[in-house]
Amino acid sequence: MKEEIIIAGFGGQGVLSMGKILAYSGLMDNKEVTWFPAYGPEQRGGTANVTVILSDEKISSPVLDAYDIVIALNQQSLDKFAPKVKPGGILIYDTNGIHKPPTRTDITIYPIDAISATMEFGNPKAYNMVVMGALIKAMPYELQQEHVELGLAKSLPERYHHMIPMNINAIKKGRSLVNPEN
Repeated sequence: MKEEIIIAGFGGQGVLSMGKILAYSGLMDNKEVTWFPAYGPEQRGGTANVTVILSDEKISSPVLDAYDIVIALNQQSLDKFAPKVKPGGILIYDTNGIHKPPTRTDITIYPIDAISATMEFGNPKAYNMVVMGALIKAMPYELQQEHVELGLAKSLPERYHHMIPMNINAIKKGRSLVNPEN
């Protein structure tokens, strides 16, 4: 098993945190893991992406040209990374702010309305966990929920641990947004 994943969006959307939680979850599943962040000079509002590789075998490099799974949270990220999904791979994108949806027919595409789902929680910080839930549901490799929750606790500073229950519910909501019939 080897999953090569990139999550891309604007700074402030929790892209790097999602990658970190995914990486910690993989470690707890006894996988080999890389977490490779990239972001512009502004942490909030600039572009950000993170590459995560989960594998049963040693990983030679965190630098990739193509991905098994791409998560695009804005049009810039969709334009840049949708062409880099391997044939047979998965593309998840947030439909909000997308004016040119993907048209590839050789991949599985999951459009999700993560913004509306996040509004149900009354806290914009739940956004990345809604997207994380969609990713977990769409992934061929199934991360164990308890490992995701431990990864969440490990990633969040202790002062935000009171938000873990909301984040767990946001992950569950995100899972419900992925229709395997797409």
